[in-house]
Amino acid sequence: MDISVLGPFRATLSGVPVHLTAVKPRKVFALLALQAGEVVSVASLVEEVWGEHPPRSVQTTLQTYILQIRNAIGAALGDGTERASLPNGVKSVLVTEPGGYRLDSHGGLLDAHEFDALSSAGHRALHQGDWPGASSYFGRALALWHGRALADVQCGSLLEVEATRLDESRMSVLQRRIEADLRLGRHHELVGELSGLAARHPLHEAVHEQLMLALHRVGRRSDALSVYRQLRRCLNQSLGLDPSPSVEHLHQAVLDSSPRLDLDAAGATGPQLASAK
Repeated sequence: MDISVLGPFRATLSGVPVHLTAVKPRKVFALLALQAGEVVSVASLVEEVWGEHPPRSVQTTLQTYILQIRNAIGAALGDGTERASLPNGVKSVLVTEPGGYRLDSHGGLLDAHEFDALSSAGHRALHQGDWPGASSYFGRALALWHGRALADVQCGSLLEVEATRLDESRMSVLQRRIEADLRLGRHHELVGELSGLAARHPLHEAVHEQLMLALHRVGRRSDALSVYRQLRRCLNQSLGLDPSPSVEHLHQAVLDSSPRLDLDAAGATGPQLASAK
């Protein structure tokens, strides 16, 4: 079973979608899918679906949802050789375990695991100063995304935590990919992307810092200073805060037209934002 959670939730068996549209069974299925190969306790499933106020019939209702998921898996399996290869049929895919259930993907792919593996490779490349490799790995990781994590699932408390964690990881990887691209001198290509990110994340200092640097490098010093003023205004109005020392250092370097901000001066393998400090 191949599972996608980096965007709308999807599960397929040999390319055949597992169709499950009811809200609460989809929650159960999504939580099992995110932890494929691991036992998910009944208590966790109950918390996800009903929170602190489960019905008195909770055990029976949960078993009904498990049956609905198994029926959907069975429909996707059909009557072909794949079903015949499973000793217990659909129960070999959604396994009952002591105290819970386990989704066995039988070697299928989970896009969140692919994302983590590519991100880790990108971080190793970044640490080694391999900017082209880092940019490539991070770019491949980001290409797995198709919207907010679990975009079409009505997440309960547990799934919301997981979706938020994945979305934060995506933003972190995006920043690292942009960092690698800045080190490669791709500032012209980055201005548009960073401008859009800054508009969507008006309080995200690192994004504005990268945009300021990219604008400075394409000869748009006044625009870089305008980005700083906008960030400062938003931080003051929303949080009562001033920009971080890192942003302030960069602002002063832009004001001074410091040569340390130029790619040639910093060096293709030298520090970028830190060089302004």
